[in-house]
Amino acid sequence: MVMLRAVLAVLFSLGPAFTPGVAAEAADGQPAASTAGPPVSGQNFTLPDPGLTMIWIPPGTFRMSGTLGAGDDTVVTLTRGYWLGRTEVTQAQWQALIESAAVFQYVSVPSFHKGSERPVERVSWEMAMAYCADLSAQERAAGRLPPGYEYTLPTEAQWEYACRAGTTGKYAGEIAALAWYEGNSGGETHPVAQKQPNAWGLYDMHGNVQEWCADWYGAYPGGRVDDPSGPISGIYRVMRGGSWNSSEGGCRSALRTYWLGSFSSISLGFRVALAPQTYRPPTENRASLAP
Repeated sequence: MVMLRAVLAVLFSLGPAFTPGVAAEAADGQPAASTAGPPVSGQNFTLPDPGLTMIWIPPGTFRMSGTLGAGDDTVVTLTRGYWLGRTEVTQAQWQALIESAAVFQYVSVPSFHKGSERPVERVSWEMAMAYCADLSAQERAAGRLPPGYEYTLPTEAQWEYACRAGTTGKYAGEIAALAWYEGNSGGETHPVAQKQPNAWGLYDMHGNVQEWCADWYGAYPGGRVDDPSGPISGIYRVMRGGSWNSSEGGCRSALRTYWLGSFSSISLGFRVALAPQTYRPPTENRASLAP
């Protein structure tokens, strides 16, 4: 069944950091479920449903370099910390929200490469944003959504900063150890978190499936900027990271690709961010939640 949903309407940037809630840490150091209140700034946590583990990403500064050498290198400062999914959204995590959110009722797992722990794919930007919006609504109703934050796709700057994890080279480490790509994937996706994480504990940033970002595609602003969120309008949406069918060069931290927000592919999924709200102009697009 094809179901339509408005993507996100106007959102506003809100002020200072939130008051800490409760976020537990398991004895082995892995994040445990946080059910008593909003997550705590500076700590990882796991949502009890759909089971997303979120990694705290601290504020910081890095250089975004135009991949085509356009002279638009930009020094980016992210002034507020945020959380990013430890892994790409899996098919099981997609299904869990389908079962609890009315907007996804009757929508099957869209992926071509089936497996509960494999990343969900064949999801458009519109579908991914609708998933994030319903996750925000669920967590707001449960009293676990920090004021001024929302579940959303990461901005392009947030994605690259987290992917690099403090590195400045082409990759955040040895590519074969970090990523499923053309040279080692066997022509398919793989369960998440089977390769090594980067220095900040994030898996599969360089490979497995490409990932949607929130931004419209456009040239970098150049110079020095704080908290960029891309152009205010455009035609294409940004995609980041390599996939199971990417060349090694197609997995670089700085590599940018783009396509229409309605596009879907067996090599394209997404990763959820819990990030400060960003103003986005209203859009006429509506989200088709079926493949």
